Amino acid sequence: MATIDLTADTFEQTVTGDGIVLVDFWAEWCGPCQMFGPVYGAASDTHDDIVFGKVDTEAEPQLAAQFGIRSIPTLMAFRDGIIVFAQPGALPEPSLQQLISAVRELDMDDVRRQIAEAEGAETAGDRA
Repeated sequence: MATIDLTADTFEQTVTGDGIVLVDFWAEWCGPCQMFGPVYGAASDTHDDIVFGKVDTEAEPQLAAQFGIRSIPTLMAFRDGIIVFAQPGALPEPSLQQLISAVRELDMDDVRRQIAEAEGAETAGDRA
């Protein structure tokens, strides 16, 4: 599967579904983005069950702002609509493969439980 360009109109529906979605926030003028692009593209060809999206931060500044992107490239991983990874910097191919494996191996029931506990703690803190 090739990478897909994500826009403000397509972003939410793409990342909120079931499964794994990786999103590369990048810009054409960015040297590290240009180095990471082929690594990301090659991974998209070998993992057909994962959606590989790209957000051009120059064309979609509102998306970059919404996610607090301050450095590019920034890679985000969503699984079943939940952000499970976000980190700036160009990953070498072995690190990208490790990330993909780690996201695949996540126990999403445990992730949802941890989120619920954290939200409960925040709510309790608001009442104190």
